[in-house]
Amino acid sequence: MEESDSDLLRHYESVSEAERLSQGVGQLERARTQELLTRYLPPAPSVVLDVGGGPGAYACWLALRGFEVHLIDIVPRHIEQALEASRNQPDHPLASAAVGDARKLERSNASVDAVLLFGPLYHLTERQDRIQALREAGRVLRPGGIVLAVGISRFASVLDGLVRGYLDDPAFARIVERDLQDGQHRNPTPNPAYFTTAFFHHPDELAAEVQGAGLHHEATLGIEGPGWLLQNFISQWNDAARRERLLKALRALERERSLLGASAHLLAVARKAA
Repeated sequence: MEESDSDLLRHYESVSEAERLSQGVGQLERARTQELLTRYLPPAPSVVLDVGGGPGAYACWLALRGFEVHLIDIVPRHIEQALEASRNQPDHPLASAAVGDARKLERSNASVDAVLLFGPLYHLTERQDRIQALREAGRVLRPGGIVLAVGISRFASVLDGLVRGYLDDPAFARIVERDLQDGQHRNPTPNPAYFTTAFFHHPDELAAEVQGAGLHHEATLGIEGPGWLLQNFISQWNDAARRERLLKALRALERERSLLGASAHLLAVARKAA
C-alpha cells in the first residue's frame, strides 16, 4: 500500500465522512451536488458506477431514484457503512458495493452509462494515477457516457484558513504555502480538520487531466462557489427563502472562470466519444 493510501485510511478512521454532508457547509455541497447529478446524469434506470463513493451518500440517493448504482471505495469502513445505508432502504438497495481502486476497476469495457469520481482525483497525488483513474472511467463507459469528476480547489485551504482562523497556526500556514505552490497538500499534524494527504487542482489542471485521459471536457463548474465562505452560513441555510436565493446565486456563478477557484470543490463534466 502506498503512503498516501495509508494516510487516507487513517484519516477516514478518525472522522465521520457519513455525517459530513448533513452538517454545516456540507449541506451546501450535498444540495449542489445532487442538483448537478440531476442535471447531467442520463435518466434512470441508467447504470452508474460511483468510484470513491464513500459511505454511499450519493449512491443511495440515486438508488432511491431508480438508478442501478454500483459503489466502489478504497476504505473498507466506507463500504460497511454504504451497505448498512443500502439495507436501510430495502426497496431501493445498491446494486453492489465493494472495496476497489479507481486505477483498476473490476468492470467490463463499455458496461456503465455514467461514472462518478467524487474523491479519487484529489486522493491520488500523482498525475499519472489521476489520468489512469480517468482512463479507467472512460474504459468502462458506454459510448457517449458521462464522467462527473470532482477536484478540490487549489485555493481551498487558504480560504478556509482565512474564514476559520486556521492561518493563526504556523503549521497550517506552512500547509497552505505548499498548496499554493504545487497543489500537494500534506498535513503533518494530528488535526483531522487540516485534512489528509491530497492533491488540490487549479481549475485549468482539472480540465487538462480530463482531456489527457482521452475524454471530451464539457465544463468545469464550481459546486459551492463562494457560498461555503459565508460567516453566517447556518442562519442563511436554515431560512428557506435565503437558502433558495443562495442556491440561485451559485447557479448563476457556477461557470464564471474568474470565480472557479473560490469554490471548495470543482466538478468536471466529461464525456466519452460516441
